[in-house]
Amino acid sequence: MLLRRRVLDAVVDGRVTRAYRRWDRPRVKPGSRLRTAVGVLEVTGVEAVDSETLTDDDARAAGVADAATLRRELDRRPDGVVYRVGLRLAGPDPRVALRADDALDDDDRAALDARLARLDRASAHGPWTARTLTLIAENPEVRAPDLAARMGRETLPFKRDVRKLKELGLTESLPVGYRLSPRGRAYLGR
Repeated sequence: MLLRRRVLDAVVDGRVTRAYRRWDRPRVKPGSRLRTAVGVLEVTGVEAVDSETLTDDDARAAGVADAATLRRELDRRPDGVVYRVGLRLAGPDPRVALRADDALDDDDRAALDARLARLDRASAHGPWTARTLTLIAENPEVRAPDLAARMGRETLPFKRDVRKLKELGLTESLPVGYRLSPRGRAYLGR
């Protein structure tokens, strides 16, 4: 579930407590956690609603000026059911603290070695983790399509793989490209 940055900031401030989406079926469920640029959001509820009953207060709670504007936004996709999705900030993204942790002991290194080896074994295109980490270390802030081309790969699968490294706290996304996190630098610098 994608949310614009201004809406995310408003969730953090407590001004936005819900979103409305038109879906063929619910795409999230109560208790789901969504990692975003502002932290982790929790879905507090999901319920089908009749868009004609939405009020200006409903719209403002979703960061929209009024009900008429909200209905116009929802009508851009005419098929499906309108769902009210309750949202709240659940806390910071745990990957932020993980990527800052550069005090790797032998157990941490062994766990990372094992996880990267599993990713390499599971890959249809062969081992990629060490090459990708090295490429990012040597080319920070370089566009993903350019990095992918240097590895002879398509951009989207390359980006999916970099997200796997990000989950381990080894890389971080920038407005353009990536860089190794302190944890990634410590891992590579052993």
